[in-house]
Amino acid sequence: MGKKSSTKLPQALFSGFAGSIVLTLLHENARRIAPDVAPRMDVFGMRALRKILNTAEAPQPDHDTLFDVTMAGDILVNGLYYSFVGKGKKAWGRGALLGLAAGVGGVVLPGPLGLGKAPSNRTPQTKLMTVAWYLVGGLAAAGASRLWSKARK
Repeated sequence: MGKKSSTKLPQALFSGFAGSIVLTLLHENARRIAPDVAPRMDVFGMRALRKILNTAEAPQPDHDTLFDVTMAGDILVNGLYYSFVGKGKKAWGRGALLGLAAGVGGVVLPGPLGLGKAPSNRTPQTKLMTVAWYLVGGLAAAGASRLWSKARK
């Protein structure tokens, strides 16, 4: 495997997890600073995990464990998702599109999935923050990818 192709996966994963960590930091800080309007994507994650455990007839963890597992799962899943930003100059566009798609999905999909609507639809500001933060995550992934590329030159 050549030098360029051998860096694709590590670069994609590094970039994706950089975007995921930025997104998680935004969510977690905002829920502490502005609890009345901040999106609560952690609540959706915990509800989803409880549903999965119920379906599997598995024991339910306590709230703190549920929160910790949800946070780890969010970082993992969002990191893998944002890793599709890839590399090159088009990473910015892909990051923006992936971020917008995730943000709109975060507003639109929880209701039909049976996870409730309030955590991302409580107010117009909550909806806007949900979309904006996922966009920021996608752009952070793109920025990390571009930094990686420049550092490799």
